[in-house]
Amino acid sequence: MIRTFFLPGRVCPTQAVRDIAQQADTRYTAICLKPTIEWVYLGQERMVQVMEMTGATMVYSDRFHKLADSDEGFRVVEAPVIDYQEGALRDDFDFGAVLLWDTNKLKQIVAQMDTDYEFAGLYDLRLRAGSLVHIPEYLYYEVETDTRKSGEKLFDYVDPRNRAVQIEMEQCVTAHLKRIGAYLQPGVWQPLPEADDSYPVTASVIIPCKNRARTIADAIRSALSQKVRDGYSFNVIVVDDNSTDGTAEIIQTIANDLKRSQTTSNLIYIAQDKSWHAIGGNWNVAVHDPRCGKYAIQLDSDDTYYDETTVQRFIDAFESAPYGMVIGTYQLTNMAGDILPPGIIDHKEWTDDNGRNNALRINGLGAPRGFYVPLLRTINYPTTKYGEDYAVGLRISREWRIGRIYDVLYNCRRWEDNSDANCDIVAMNRNNWYKDRLRTWELQDRLK
Repeated sequence: MIRTFFLPGRVCPTQAVRDIAQQADTRYTAICLKPTIEWVYLGQERMVQVMEMTGATMVYSDRFHKLADSDEGFRVVEAPVIDYQEGALRDDFDFGAVLLWDTNKLKQIVAQMDTDYEFAGLYDLRLRAGSLVHIPEYLYYEVETDTRKSGEKLFDYVDPRNRAVQIEMEQCVTAHLKRIGAYLQPGVWQPLPEADDSYPVTASVIIPCKNRARTIADAIRSALSQKVRDGYSFNVIVVDDNSTDGTAEIIQTIANDLKRSQTTSNLIYIAQDKSWHAIGGNWNVAVHDPRCGKYAIQLDSDDTYYDETTVQRFIDAFESAPYGMVIGTYQLTNMAGDILPPGIIDHKEWTDDNGRNNALRINGLGAPRGFYVPLLRTINYPTTKYGEDYAVGLRISREWRIGRIYDVLYNCRRWEDNSDANCDIVAMNRNNWYKDRLRTWELQDRLK
């Protein structure tokens, strides 16, 4: 009833998928992405049962990871996956190691695959599939060989060594969006809202923070050290969200020191109330503050700017074209400033013509981010602590131009307290599900 074929991972040529479809001669076809699978008792039978109950094109399930352990050989941990949804367009969606297909439907889909990819064969297959059903049951064991922390895997898709793969994945998702009617034509933009004369400064650096006593002083000093040309001005808005580790006291000390030195201070400190804000809510408070400038520029509370020109570079970019958002380039460093692999993250995969289509595939648009405040005040951030920047970027990309600066402007400092440094699988699933949901909503709006 089931014939099993092995593919060495998600990246594979179209021809490998064609070969599987041609050789498949049973009612169901299992594609395994790991060489060794151990089934729980009646695990395969359960997959078939759900396939027959739902009429799915493909089913997949939760599984256990077997992790190498020097003392005991292996230790077993739960490794659940998440439900597939319309916007689950990222090419690294985790189905687990076993994908059970209805063979007739598999053959029909493969017969429609009209492009021969070197890397995107399996991605093309599942984008064309109909019903992909998640079975929330642990049905097999797989040996997990990638034991890096989540923060170390985070930048794989922008590693320059993977550039050829990324180009093909973009071609594949673009073709998919055209097939379903969600492709956005290049060069069609909405006009930006007009800006009045009420903005007190040209630009504001926005620093939201919570419990960043170790890093907040570096971020503030980096922001305050910016230099802008005559005729321009900026301030720094720090929004503290009820820190309990001394962060608020550090911010206040810096503000007091500026006053005592009789320095003209452009530091604005906002202490949040006790209600729920998260990063998105902190941004909203800063952007809607009457002291906010015409442009709002991101600086996370554990990062620093590359040099003193970052704010002026953003101002110049915004004034060069009608951009609703401008995104710069960052480099990964440790806390000592040493460069970490993969080094410079420039998102050069972005193009003015197709960036907003490819944005539905990738998990982030880059940093640092700058916004045209009259537009951002009409969109607002979602009140969440993860994915809030991606949500705003998707929304802007649908109707307004996004500019890019490909020179390094920002030091993204990696350390043990980064929010994404070492997420467990439950947290990673929650984050990925939310971004897939953002893509689903965006896709639905584009389809309208």
